[in-house]
Amino acid sequence: MNIEQLYTGCLAQGTYYIESEGEVAIIDPLRETQQYIDKANAENAKIKYVFETHFHADFVSGHIDLAQKTGAKIVFGPTAQTDYDIYSAKDYEEFKIGKIIIKALHTPGHTLESTTYLLIDENGKDHAIFSGDTLFLGDVGRPDLAIKSDLTKEDLAAMLFDSLRTKIMPLANDVIVYPAHGAGSACGKNLSKETVDTLGNQKKTNYALREDMTKAEFVEEVLDGIAPPPQYFAKNAMMNKMGYDAFDSILSKGDNPLNSEDFEALANHESALVLDVRPQSEFIKGHIPNSIFIGLNGGFAPWVGALITDIKQPILLVVPEGKSAEAVTRLSRVGYDNTLGYLEGGIEAWKASGRDIETLESISAETFAEKAKAEKLNILDVRKDGEYQSMHLEDAQHFALDYINNQMNEVDRDKTYHIHCAGGYRSVIAASILKARGFHNLVDIAGGFGAIKKTDLKTTNFVCPSTL
Repeated sequence: MNIEQLYTGCLAQGTYYIESEGEVAIIDPLRETQQYIDKANAENAKIKYVFETHFHADFVSGHIDLAQKTGAKIVFGPTAQTDYDIYSAKDYEEFKIGKIIIKALHTPGHTLESTTYLLIDENGKDHAIFSGDTLFLGDVGRPDLAIKSDLTKEDLAAMLFDSLRTKIMPLANDVIVYPAHGAGSACGKNLSKETVDTLGNQKKTNYALREDMTKAEFVEEVLDGIAPPPQYFAKNAMMNKMGYDAFDSILSKGDNPLNSEDFEALANHESALVLDVRPQSEFIKGHIPNSIFIGLNGGFAPWVGALITDIKQPILLVVPEGKSAEAVTRLSRVGYDNTLGYLEGGIEAWKASGRDIETLESISAETFAEKAKAEKLNILDVRKDGEYQSMHLEDAQHFALDYINNQMNEVDRDKTYHIHCAGGYRSVIAASILKARGFHNLVDIAGGFGAIKKTDLKTTNFVCPSTL
């Protein structure tokens, strides 16, 4: 028996490759499926099943492509209904893979069809659970993402309480927990950085598995502090439910080199968004006017999904050399399949063609501190709510990047704004979006709040009005 966790940091997502006696099961695959096929071929094995723990909202799964390429059967849990052929497992139904068994445990709560898969080894012993978004390490899945459900998040949270206590907590403490996500995923609130643990340790450390917890307490704690889901979540869930275009065709169309003239023509005539995915330092030095920066070197796919509201938006890419296929692939992981091509030769080719470029002013935290002590500055803090509330500059205006598209009326085009995040990635994203919307008096603070804290500028923390 061989179990491998294939973890993708950008999505904080775990896919699982399970092999026994030449038969393979894949659990929650990514969109680019050739990696699994190549792995199975290298082991002279055949992919027999593709198990889906639920309709994922934070990424587009590769289950359909993988089944079409290999003949594997797609298995969802009870109640799942799709627009393509699947096998809907019954609760406690067993699937044989070589000498091992995978048993479907219906665990509704995160979504109605959510299913945990229990692996039973060749000796008949419960070995591991693949818990999807039902159970994370340190947390559980948010119960507000079920698509087209007439149930409330409170109803689903109550279901989740029952699922955990009837299906998962009775299992032995030495059972290994393999979750679908780790820290950085928006599918939960406080996920651990670890990606594998024992169920016994989770019973000791995970608040949601406390034995003395009532259902009412569970519902309250699980729902407390859940931020609104990113706008692309519902769209990805529907793609996973209804189907999507083959990844190979998406990559072929998008990984398309374009000269400056053709690139500009498509930008103008197709209303395409120019997305610059280079490191922020390169974007700052020079970029195409009205382009948006979201760098591959950060949380690329989730930020694309949070900020580009039209999932069918035509996209043109400015990429580092050799990174075009990676950019198209990572866009497709969150359902942005309409990439038209990339700028051949990059920004240097654009400049060589005589076309305009723009720059973004960026200053060090030390220079910013000197300016702030000499005059009153307009400061935009684009970090998340929790980061801002934990500590921020006294005079900073909170302008969370997550909600920037809804906050444009809170800033003045005639004012100059100094923008910072935690380390410098998100502030450049925010500045690029503001510039594209006609805000040109912008100054990025290099190094973000991490660098600002090392100066002598005064900081404060948020005090909840109810405690005053």
